[in-house]
Amino acid sequence: MKPEPALDWLADHFGIVSSYRDLAGIEQTTSKETKLALLRASGVNLTTNIEIKQAADHHLAELNERRFPVEIVVDTNRKQSLPAPNGTNWFIETEPNAGDPVAGRSKGQIDIPTLQPGVHKLHIGEGNNAEQVRLIVAPETAPSLVEIAGQHRLWGVNAALYGLNSKASPGIGNFGHLAKAADICGQQGASFLGINPVHAIGWNNPEIISPYSPTHRGFLNGFHIAADLIKPLSNSSQNLIADWKAYSHKFSSNGRVDYVHHVSHLRPLLESLYNDFVTHASDGQKAQFYEFCQQSGPSLAQFSQFEKIANQRGSQWSSWPQHLQNGYNENIHDDPDLNFHAWIQWIADGQLAAAHTAGLASGMKLGLYLDLAVGARRNGAEAWCETASVAEGVSIGAPPDHLSPAGQNWNLTAFAPKKLAANNYWAFRNILRQTMRHCGVIRIDHVLGLNRSYWIPDDGSAGGYVRQNFHALMALVRIEARRSNTLVIGEDLGLVPTGFRDSMNERNIYSYGVLQYEKSSRGDLRSPKKFRPKSLVCFGTHDTPTLAGYFKARDIDWWQKLNWIDDNKASKAREARLRDLKKLFGFAKNQPTSDTPTFKLLRNTVYDALADSNAAMVSVQLDDVFGNIEAQNLPGTIDEHPNWQTQYPCPIEELMAEPQLVKISQIMASHTRSNAPLAERKNVK
Repeated sequence: MKPEPALDWLADHFGIVSSYRDLAGIEQTTSKETKLALLRASGVNLTTNIEIKQAADHHLAELNERRFPVEIVVDTNRKQSLPAPNGTNWFIETEPNAGDPVAGRSKGQIDIPTLQPGVHKLHIGEGNNAEQVRLIVAPETAPSLVEIAGQHRLWGVNAALYGLNSKASPGIGNFGHLAKAADICGQQGASFLGINPVHAIGWNNPEIISPYSPTHRGFLNGFHIAADLIKPLSNSSQNLIADWKAYSHKFSSNGRVDYVHHVSHLRPLLESLYNDFVTHASDGQKAQFYEFCQQSGPSLAQFSQFEKIANQRGSQWSSWPQHLQNGYNENIHDDPDLNFHAWIQWIADGQLAAAHTAGLASGMKLGLYLDLAVGARRNGAEAWCETASVAEGVSIGAPPDHLSPAGQNWNLTAFAPKKLAANNYWAFRNILRQTMRHCGVIRIDHVLGLNRSYWIPDDGSAGGYVRQNFHALMALVRIEARRSNTLVIGEDLGLVPTGFRDSMNERNIYSYGVLQYEKSSRGDLRSPKKFRPKSLVCFGTHDTPTLAGYFKARDIDWWQKLNWIDDNKASKAREARLRDLKKLFGFAKNQPTSDTPTFKLLRNTVYDALADSNAAMVSVQLDDVFGNIEAQNLPGTIDEHPNWQTQYPCPIEELMAEPQLVKISQIMASHTRSNAPLAERKNVK
C-alpha cells in the first residue's frame, strides 16, 4: 500500500474522519498533519512514509486474519447468529454477576443464547485458530419517563448547587442545602431538581471552580460536603463544627462564592472529623465505611492514591517523577491518607443519597437530576487512573458553531476508541455507574461525543473529528440506565448529524431543547409546539443568557464590552433580539395591553408556552425564578465574567414562599405537569 492511501486507510481504521461540514456548510478536509497527530493520540506514533506503510499493512493483515468481528452489540430481545464452520467449539465467558458461562458447538453458525446485559467474551475455536469476540448485550431501550414516573408530562427545577445558601450557612451550596431544596421543590409540584456536575474537582485545585472541569467524573466533589451534618463523635468535633458554622458567613461576599477561602477552612475541619472517626467511631460505623470501600473496588483506591500524591507533589501529574506517572501502585495498602480521601467519598456519597431521598419523599417522581460532564481535566485523576483508555496529546473541543463562533478548546481528556474498547469500556461504564447511583435523571453533556468527538492536537495542527464506537457506548448507557432505573437525557446541541436525534429517541434517550436556540431556516424562533415529545425543554442553560439577561440583552452587552463584536454588529444583534422578544411575547394566550411588556409577563409567557408543549419534561431555571440577570457562565471567559460564582439572592429557608416559584408551579399544574392537583394551589399574580 502506498503512503498516501496507507495513511488514509489507517486514519479511517482508527476512526479519524476525513472531512466534515462546518457551521457554514463548507467542507473541511482533515490534513495529513492532523491525521498523524490524532493517530499519535490513539497510540500509533508514525513519522516516515515507511512507518505509515508498515503500520497500515500490519493492521490490515490483522483484520484479514480474523474470521469473526472484534465486537458485536446484541439487543437482549433479538436473536443474533454468527456464521462458523460446522463443529466449531465456542464458549461465552460472562462478566461477573451476569449469569453462568455458556458453551456449545457450531452447526454452521453460532446462535448466541439469551444472556443477561453486560460485556461478555465469546471465545471461538481452539489453539492457533482461537478468536475472541467482545459481546455487548444490552436492553433495547433505556427506561422511559412513563416506566419510571408513571406519567408522560412533568416539570422540574434546575439550579446551581454552589449558589444555594441558607441563613445558618451562607457559604458555598452543599448537599444539605440540596436536600432542603429538593424537598421544597417537590412540595411545589416539581418532579426533579437538576444541578451542575458534582464530580470531584480535587482538593489541591481550589482555584478551579468550573464544575465542567473535574479531576475525575467517577467521584464526588468534597467541596459540597455539609460539615454540620456530620455527626460529631467527640466534644472537640462538636466545637469545631460550631466554629465552622459561625465562620462560614465569611465564605461569600457581594453575592459571590469564595471557593479558595471555603476550601482552605473545610479541608482541615474534615481532616479533624476523619481523625475523630478513626478514634471514636463504633465498630458498626467503621464496618459501614469499609463496606463502601469494598463495593467501590480498585477505582476508589486509585483515586485516593492520586489525591495523596497530588497533595505532596502538586496536581499536575505530568510533572511527577516518571515512576509515579504510570498510574496506580497496588502495593500501597492501609495508608491513612488514602483512607481519608476514601472517607471523604463515603461522606459525600451518603449526603448526596440523602438529598435524592428527600426529593422522592417530598413527592418528586424522579428526584435528583445529575449532569455528566463531557470529560475530565487532562492533568487530573481520571486521566492518570485510566491511562490505558485515554488519548494522549490532544484535548476535546468543538469546531465553530452557534455556541461559540470561534470554536472551543475545553482542555479535557478524550477516550481513544480502540484503547477504550480494548479495556472493555470499563472507564466509561464506571463513570456512568457512579453518576447514576443517586439520581432519577442523568443528562449526558455533549452527547454527540458518543458518536464523534473533536480532538485538538497539542502540536498546533488543526482539529479533527474522531468516530467513537457509538453503538457500543449507547448500549452501555442502556445497560447502566436499566440497571439503576435512571432516565437519560442527551444534550444534543450544536452540529447534529442527520438522524442522530431519531436514533437516540428510539432507544429512549431524551433530547434536550433550548428555546432561545430553536430557530427556523429564516432565523425565527420556533413555537415550543415544535419540540420533540421525547425531550426535556428549557429556555436557557448555564451557558446562555438567563431570561432576564435575554430580556435586557445582557449577553450582547458582554460581547461588546469584551470587544467580541463592534458597535455595528452589536446594534444589529440588539435589533434581532427585539424581534425574538416580540416572537416570545407572541406566544402569550392573552396579548399584553401595554406597549412596554414587562419581564414578569415574559417569564409567565415563556413558561406557559413551554408547559403547553408536547415535550415530556420542562425545566425551570432557578435563575429565572429570581429574575437573575447574569448567566452562570459566559463561554470564552475566565476572569472577565463571574463564572460559577453567583449565589442566589434567596436563602433556602425562604424558597418555599417565593412568589414566582409558586406562580410557575401553578402554570405547570394548569398544563397537567404537576405532582399536586391544581385545586391545592393558591392563585398568585
